[in-house]
Amino acid sequence: MRILSGDLSKMFIVKGLEKILADKEVKRSHLAQLRKACETALEDIQEELKHEENEKSSNSTSAALPLPRNYSANVINAEKHYLPFELACQCSVPRVVVIALDCLQKLIAYGHLSGTSLDPHNPQRRLIDRVVATICACFTGTPTEESVQLQIIKALLTVVTSQHVEIHEGTLLLAVRTCYNIYLASKNLINQTTAKATLTQMLNVIFMRMENQAIEEEAAFPNQENNLEQAEVGETKLEAIEIVSSIVDDIVATAVNDASAEKEVEGDTQSEGGQSNGGAPPSIISVCSSSLPRVPSQDSVDTIGGTSSSGGDLEPIGTSNSFSHVLQKDAYLVFRSLCRLAMKPLPDGIPDPKSHELRSKLLSLQLLLSVVQNAGPVFREHPVFLSVVRQCLCVALSRDGASSVTEVAELSLALFLALLNNFKAQLKKQIEVFFREIFLNILENPGSTFDHHWLVMQALTRICADAQSVVDLYVNYDCDLSAANIFERLVNVLSKIAQGRHVVDLRTTPIQEKALRIKGLECLVTILKCMVEWSRELYVNPNAQSNIDAEKIKENHTDENESQNYVNGTMTTPKQFEAIKQQKEIWEQGIVLFNRKSRRGLQYLQSQKLLGEEAVDVARFLVTEERLDKTVVGDFLGEPDKFNKEVMYAYVDLLDFNEKDFVSALRHFLEGFRLPGEAQKIDRLMEKFAARYCECNSSLRLFASADAPYVLAYSIIMLTTDLHSPQVKNKMTKEQFIKNNRGINDSKDLPEEYLSQIYDEIAGNEIKMKAHASNALGNKVSKSAGTANEKKRRLLWNMEMEALSSTARQLMESVSHVHSPFTSATHSEHVRPMFKVAWTPFLASFSVGLQDCDDLEVSTLCLDGIRCAIRIACIFHMALERDAFIQALARFTLLTANSPITEIKTKNIDTIKTLITVAHTDGNYLGHSWLDILKCISQLELAQLIGTGVRPQFITGTPTTPTGANLAGISSSGNNLHLSDLPSVSINSLEPSVKESIGETISQSVVVAVDRIFTGSTRLDGNAIVDFVRALCQISLEELAHSTQPRMFSLQKIVEISYYNMGRIRLQWSRIWEVLGDHFNKVGTSSNENIAFFAVDSLRQLAMKFIEKGELANFRFQKDFLRPFEHIMKRNRSPTIRDMVVRCVTQMVHSQSDNIKSGWKNIFCVFLLAASDNDEAIVELAFQTINKIVTELYVTNMAAMIDSFQDCVKCLSEFACNPLFPDTNMEAIRLIRLCGRHVADQPALFRDGGAQLADDMVNSQLTSAVTNLGLIPEEERLWVRGWFPILFELSCIIGRCKLDVRTRALTVLFEMAKQYGSTFRSHWWKDLFKVIFRIFNQSKLPDQLSEKSDWLTTTCNHALYAMVDVITQYFDLIGSLLIDDFIAQLLWCVTQENEQLARSGVNCLENLVISNGPKLGDASWLRICGCVDDIFHLTLPDALLTWSPHSAPAETDSGVKDTQRLFNGLLVQCQVQLELIHTIDNIVFFPSTTRKEDADLLASAKSISASQRDLDLDQGMFQFMSTEHLLLMVDCLAKSHNFARQFNTNSTQRNVLWKAGFRGPVRPNLLKQETQSLACAMRILFRLYHDEGRQNEWGKVADKLTHLGKDALEYYVTLETESHRDAWSPLMLLFLWKINQLTDEKFKTHVSWWHQLLCELVSFELKPELRSLLRKIFLKVGQVFRVIAAAP
Repeated sequence: MRILSGDLSKMFIVKGLEKILADKEVKRSHLAQLRKACETALEDIQEELKHEENEKSSNSTSAALPLPRNYSANVINAEKHYLPFELACQCSVPRVVVIALDCLQKLIAYGHLSGTSLDPHNPQRRLIDRVVATICACFTGTPTEESVQLQIIKALLTVVTSQHVEIHEGTLLLAVRTCYNIYLASKNLINQTTAKATLTQMLNVIFMRMENQAIEEEAAFPNQENNLEQAEVGETKLEAIEIVSSIVDDIVATAVNDASAEKEVEGDTQSEGGQSNGGAPPSIISVCSSSLPRVPSQDSVDTIGGTSSSGGDLEPIGTSNSFSHVLQKDAYLVFRSLCRLAMKPLPDGIPDPKSHELRSKLLSLQLLLSVVQNAGPVFREHPVFLSVVRQCLCVALSRDGASSVTEVAELSLALFLALLNNFKAQLKKQIEVFFREIFLNILENPGSTFDHHWLVMQALTRICADAQSVVDLYVNYDCDLSAANIFERLVNVLSKIAQGRHVVDLRTTPIQEKALRIKGLECLVTILKCMVEWSRELYVNPNAQSNIDAEKIKENHTDENESQNYVNGTMTTPKQFEAIKQQKEIWEQGIVLFNRKSRRGLQYLQSQKLLGEEAVDVARFLVTEERLDKTVVGDFLGEPDKFNKEVMYAYVDLLDFNEKDFVSALRHFLEGFRLPGEAQKIDRLMEKFAARYCECNSSLRLFASADAPYVLAYSIIMLTTDLHSPQVKNKMTKEQFIKNNRGINDSKDLPEEYLSQIYDEIAGNEIKMKAHASNALGNKVSKSAGTANEKKRRLLWNMEMEALSSTARQLMESVSHVHSPFTSATHSEHVRPMFKVAWTPFLASFSVGLQDCDDLEVSTLCLDGIRCAIRIACIFHMALERDAFIQALARFTLLTANSPITEIKTKNIDTIKTLITVAHTDGNYLGHSWLDILKCISQLELAQLIGTGVRPQFITGTPTTPTGANLAGISSSGNNLHLSDLPSVSINSLEPSVKESIGETISQSVVVAVDRIFTGSTRLDGNAIVDFVRALCQISLEELAHSTQPRMFSLQKIVEISYYNMGRIRLQWSRIWEVLGDHFNKVGTSSNENIAFFAVDSLRQLAMKFIEKGELANFRFQKDFLRPFEHIMKRNRSPTIRDMVVRCVTQMVHSQSDNIKSGWKNIFCVFLLAASDNDEAIVELAFQTINKIVTELYVTNMAAMIDSFQDCVKCLSEFACNPLFPDTNMEAIRLIRLCGRHVADQPALFRDGGAQLADDMVNSQLTSAVTNLGLIPEEERLWVRGWFPILFELSCIIGRCKLDVRTRALTVLFEMAKQYGSTFRSHWWKDLFKVIFRIFNQSKLPDQLSEKSDWLTTTCNHALYAMVDVITQYFDLIGSLLIDDFIAQLLWCVTQENEQLARSGVNCLENLVISNGPKLGDASWLRICGCVDDIFHLTLPDALLTWSPHSAPAETDSGVKDTQRLFNGLLVQCQVQLELIHTIDNIVFFPSTTRKEDADLLASAKSISASQRDLDLDQGMFQFMSTEHLLLMVDCLAKSHNFARQFNTNSTQRNVLWKAGFRGPVRPNLLKQETQSLACAMRILFRLYHDEGRQNEWGKVADKLTHLGKDALEYYVTLETESHRDAWSPLMLLFLWKINQLTDEKFKTHVSWWHQLLCELVSFELKPELRSLLRKIFLKVGQVFRVIAAAP
């Protein structure tokens, strides 16, 4: 101790000693030692001060307060003067004690007493330890004066907090314990409050010093104290002194104020309670009975409150070597002592609020709470502290958390929250026990008081407010196979509370019940908000960025799904946790099935590959799984089946009975299952148990064999039943038990002492099955809940809470040494399975809250919860959950059709607002849930109409008022008015509350919010806007489907959102319009003209705006957009609507022609449909527009319209085919021809660009092979895109129209072919003729149609001649390519039953050959000759020879028609045969040559002197035909001749035909065919025979001529009738003339064959000209054969 050498009269220490000496009590004899010590100290001080007279300090301070040490260089050592103060503290005079304590406190505070030196009386400790012990010894319990108590507190606080004094370990514990005891023993509220505040401050300093020391070590800053100036040190010391003094003064002042407040509140309640305050608590007694403490070792440090209540040593192993600094050990000792104090049990019964036990527990919990809440890194991470937390604090909390004392439970819960906040990673198992056994059990226990319910709910509210804690609960417990489903169970319990379905204590008032419900709702909503907060990174706000950015953000968040959590260095992904959760659910399902029926449960788990099929696997499952029903396990193990026995043997073998006494082993064996009731089952179990026990304890010599433990086990079970069953009145005595077990050990007795011990143990401790905590409370809960007597109910409740506490403590102790890995969740994806598990309780809670309660707070919470749940379901795309919540929300709006409008309340209006908010904030995720939202908005419009008071007659659905509602179908059933009853509802007729609620629907906020949904649709992403539009369209259809008066609210909104979203990228807009276009298709075809008109008009406006944006080449957006016009035009038959569509399209053409690109196709499709209309106005308007297009726009804007050119031509074709407007028909054909001119004038436009093949042309398969590819080569585009559509449509006109129109079209077709054919490629001609040949397909109409004959006679006939002209004109280009096809077509025409067509076909063949014969090659000639042969063969009327009346159809009308048709066909064939003979003659010899020759022959024959004229025989095709071809013609003619001759000679058949009506009244004959065919053949043969250029073939010709002439003469001489011979006269004239013209050599060769027959002719009466020629022949015969002389 150091003091200044200044004025001694003013020195503090002298004044202190003088005050002590001045006290009158000091003068008493028993204090002589104190008095002497004071006097000695004063004398020594006087001596010491004499040496310092010349060293007075210039900066002296008050005599009462010494300056700090080192403040002056002139100081003296006064530690030897401590003895007077020690003796003063030990005296019994309070005044003296107070003076001494005050002096010591100030000396310590100002740093003049550090006590670092050793205690001279006890060198094993420092002087400061002695000082602290002296100060603490001043407190002697409750009798201690209050002023002394307060001074002790101040002195101890100064010692602990001073920077100049260090106390550790036992001394520190002594100081803390003394303050603790003062708080418990003092009756003064000021002292109590001061002591409590002092303890708090001490703990803060202790733990803060520990944390700061660790920080300083880590920082490792060098010590710079030596570098500081002395003045700075002095200033620092002064500041420290001031701080310590201020702390002490503040604590005392605060304590005085708190005590005054408590006195005002409590009043006289201090005298109430059980135990008297005069008695000292146990801790005080222990202090008073002990001597002054010494510096203890680690092993001797005792706790503040004595030994642990658990009776065990809870000190962690190796703690003495676990601390790096003594400050850590100090904190450990203090913390462990507080934990042990908290672990002390309260006395049985209801504790007195003023009892020391209760106050001690409350204080210890409060101090622990302060420590845990302010825990630093060292405290949270040091293993020794963690061990104390697990083994001491958690065990204490498990007991106190379920305490019946509300204050204790409240503090325990607060401590648990602090632990959860700071230590959850290290206390995984402990947290599970606390939740499962305390929190949830209190909430599920219907006997729990409101206070306990409320405390737990408040704690849960704080837990649920931390998103990290909520997610960690799920990840670490619900996703852990060995843990309980804490999160799921918690949500279910909270849901029951929120719904009001939990059973509450009878004392709970309705207000309290409501408060609990609200608190439950708050917890649920808070959980959902935490989940929303946890997943906020995945949420895309549609109002925060563009829709493209939203989609990019979603893609980025998709990549984040691969991030991981880390558990003790092990990577875990959300998918792995989800897999564990799924596996856990399977286990739980299997356990549930097992508890119902054991085999089913095992089979289920084995089928899921979670449980092996071996007996040992099943046994291990039964041993380790605690959730199994013990009764079911016992029954399963006792079954006699082989597998059950194997499982039972394996089960017992898994149990370890080593070094266990028999009763302990039996307890261990029976705690896993409940013994079955059948004796046989028990017998098997006991038998195996005995065998296993003997096996594990083979060294034990007690039992001779397994039979002894088997019988003894049975006996113990019977004893347990006998002693502890309430049904057994006469209990078994010990002697009886010993007697019953005599001779069981191989006929020997077991020791009586051994059996006696067993009896005593069983009597004192019943063998019980190890029950789960939740099962242990079942019966008690029901009793307390059903007990009406308040005292009994409270007693039972205390018993239940005690049992709950005991169970929780046991479980907590069992896991106190267990450390499980804890996962700190980091990934947002965890929320999805969490919500999947809990969404149904959430939905039930909020639905019940909205349904049953009208309280604004409840409804607000429910709506907040639903909104959060929707957000979560949306974020994770959980469609089912999202739809459920949105449908519930929509249902509570009361806007559905079946909701009574008179029940609408404020909560329903809030629900509407919430629904609108959801639509605004979560629109990107709603999917098809938009349907429910938009349906409510649609119905909201009806409610708004009611609110505005609109009269029914003004609510109509016309285009001018598209918000018209359905006003029909009123149902007046009582007061349940629905929205469908709008016409009968007047705003003034409703109740005021309903009127106010409905009026709220038209408030500015609601109207603006609804509008924001539609205007904000532009911010939805690409998928969401499609869902939104699809739902809106569906609602629109429902509105329009009303039978009487539909509404068009949604239809108008569709138009609005179309305007808003038209600026989207084209890909998104295409998807939107795919839905909107289909909707306009349906609406535009509505039978209600008002609706359809509005749809078309809206479509027009949208189209005009869309077309204004223009379109780049090769895109088809306009085509898709304008397609509804086409659909409406096609499906709607209303003239008004069709006219409207045409006018809309016409307006587009007139105003937006420059911007239209791909939309031209749709425009022409609309005009195509209009062209076939019957309304003249529609047709005329459409044709005028297309006329403008062809005549004007094609000239100026052909390049932009080139892709739709085919559609234009097709449209014109349709105009040409409308039979009602002949003028339009002709004008349309003119425009088609004009289109051809455009093609010819601008061929380059058609060649540019990769045009696609037109659909109709692909389907028609009329193009060449190259065009059947998708993309058309450049060189073919002119044909495919230009010429072919024109020619094709002209052919269609020809096939569809009446005669004048098709004739005009046919003419234009061939004129264009002739005019522009020079530019056609060869294969284009092939395509063209395929088109032309389509004309003849129309002739395949059924025969009964009268137009077939007209068609064949006119159009086909015209087309044949025109084709010949075209082929002839371009024969060099297309002759070889088309000759075969044309000949085939001719062949088809010739075979028709139409005489005109058949003859035209033959004539066309003649014209083709005559016109192009010189250009034909051998192959073409061969094909032509083959054609002739085919015609002869196909048209040969063979039926003339075979027909008979018997083969003809019956004589009915149809039969007569069939016969007549047959005869007509035969006549046509005859005509074709004859015409073909003429054709061959004309081809070979040129037309009219034969007639001239015949005339000359006849004239020459009549006049012997006349000579034949020289005919030009080179005009025909003879010279271009080969002999082979000519001989082929001869053969054909010969066949025709033979057939005719055969028919003419068959008189019988001719008579039959004649009678049947064939060829009228004259008998049919084929004389012309017979004679003319033979005459033509002879001309050809004689011409060949005279042709010098064919001498090589004369031999073949001569043979044919010889045989043909012989045959003709033979036939002629056989003719019987004069008419027949007359018909042959021209032929014979020709033959005889040709014979006579032969050269002599040739004549000589052939006349020998014919001479005899010629002679036969003389016998006939021939005509003069024949006789004349015959005479010439005979004369020549004589001359040639030299029978007569040659003429001079």
